[in-house]
Amino acid sequence: MIVEDRLLILRCKYGSSAAFQRIYEKYESDLRTLAASLLEDKMDAEDVAQDVFISLLRAVEKFELRSNLKGYLITCVANKSRDYVRKKQRQRSVAVNQVEPMISDVNEPVQLVVHSEEVRKLSCAMKQLPYEQREAVVLHLHGDMKFKAIARFQKVSIKTAHSRYRHGLDKLKSILDDEVGA
Repeated sequence: MIVEDRLLILRCKYGSSAAFQRIYEKYESDLRTLAASLLEDKMDAEDVAQDVFISLLRAVEKFELRSNLKGYLITCVANKSRDYVRKKQRQRSVAVNQVEPMISDVNEPVQLVVHSEEVRKLSCAMKQLPYEQREAVVLHLHGDMKFKAIARFQKVSIKTAHSRYRHGLDKLKSILDDEVGA
């Protein structure tokens, strides 16, 4: 995968729109899902994913891939998501759209309703987590980031990153258990 990504970046540097299209198709869904988990707003998530790809396209001539492309793009999405959160906090806008499932493997109507309700409950529970915990949970589970990478990204120790993740999962479990018990 890393070799393919390096080749695609190289081809993009020489102007191949097909190579950029392949990068987009390969990672767009994962990046959008990650952004949606961090932002809880489908439109903002789509904007973040698009912004990341536009930034990559604009900088591709100078871009040097040092590790894997997916990890780089995930970090970009997390940074842009943080920027969106800060911007929303400054604007004090409270309107938040509910996250909708990006892709569903559910075919039966009853399964679709149950799946949608589960996604809604999880989304509501995620909104109740402090942002640092939510970010650690999402980056580890959706972004497949190791705690060392999360720690570097959040500028904290590995132990703190792991603690944020663990506390986030504990709080999610507690919130969801309370909802089931109610």
